[in-house]
Amino acid sequence: MEKILAPIKNEKTSRKVYPLRVIQHDQISVRKATMDDLEQIYKVACSVGKNRKDSYNGFLIDDYASDPEYYKAMFRQAISLLDHFYVAERGKEVLGFLMAYTRRQWLGKNPNWLDEIVWHPLFDRKKTENFILVDKTAIRADLTSQGIGSRLYMRLVRDARSRGVHDIFGETVVDPIPNFASLAFRRKQHYTLAGVHYEEYGGRIVTDLVYHKSV
Repeated sequence: MEKILAPIKNEKTSRKVYPLRVIQHDQISVRKATMDDLEQIYKVACSVGKNRKDSYNGFLIDDYASDPEYYKAMFRQAISLLDHFYVAERGKEVLGFLMAYTRRQWLGKNPNWLDEIVWHPLFDRKKTENFILVDKTAIRADLTSQGIGSRLYMRLVRDARSRGVHDIFGETVVDPIPNFASLAFRRKQHYTLAGVHYEEYGGRIVTDLVYHKSV
């Protein structure tokens, strides 16, 4: 059964809070993404990857609606090449997705990544010898905070362990716009801070916190 929550107003911030669909966990399944999912994956990305970012609801850094052809081609390539690209669905409806790279795939795309990070003094660099990096996690904007992201991560962890991989990394933007929703999710999933990464994006410097989790 699906419930619709009535709209409410946040009295402290005056932000408009939109109605959310509430979906039962037993309605959700997670599987590898296929080319048939492309359009729905793109729609999910557009719902949280907009020009205007919402720190509290979470966001993807890119504005996906700005160039449909480019971003669909990016997702098409990712579906074809990545070992870990998952969708959460209800029936045939895609509710969210997770894209992750193996160490080889990530460093092939970002060869200087390990050297660019300012590592935490107490972080054990041996944990970078074999890892999976979560690049993008997106849940449809009207379905956030319902455990869908956790279901996607459970599948990733299961597959990582089956391949003998026990270290997972992820990055969260904190400047110029902090992604508070992502930070809360890192805490919920028991990630620990591993370092700080500065990168150029759109003509400005973006600051990411690099998180690590042993699985």
